[in-house]
Amino acid sequence: MNTVKHSTFTLERTYAAPPARVFAAWADRDTKAKWYAAHDTDYTLDFRVGGTEATHGQTDDGARIVATSVYRDIRADERIVYTTLLHGRDVLATVSVTTVEFVPEGTGTHLVLTEQDTFLDDQELPDWRQQGTRDWLDALGREITGA
Repeated sequence: MNTVKHSTFTLERTYAAPPARVFAAWADRDTKAKWYAAHDTDYTLDFRVGGTEATHGQTDDGARIVATSVYRDIRADERIVYTTLLHGRDVLATVSVTTVEFVPEGTGTHLVLTEQDTFLDDQELPDWRQQGTRDWLDALGREITGA
């Protein structure tokens, strides 16, 4: 049966690093690979408006997953907006729009990530996406602090 579910969520983190440093962790391919795509040997990042990013993985049963993002708006040290298509088993599973804001807070950064998702045919669930995003925002914090 064909189904469509919509979800919007916002996650916030405060990092003990200035916005320029947190932003740079998103913009540099090698740095981002450490916290976002550590196990993906095919990970690509072309960080510019119109540029793409691709991550590759597998489901628990070994099926291929590919997420391809296109950067729509980049304001250095302030915000990033991108759209993402996630395919599993060569079938479109989700379409999303993500906005990441880098807000100065003292000597650190308050990061606000808002994602709007369309989930198709229960191939992925909102809770899975939110947990995965929480996990990589936590990994970003470890990368920034060296913990």
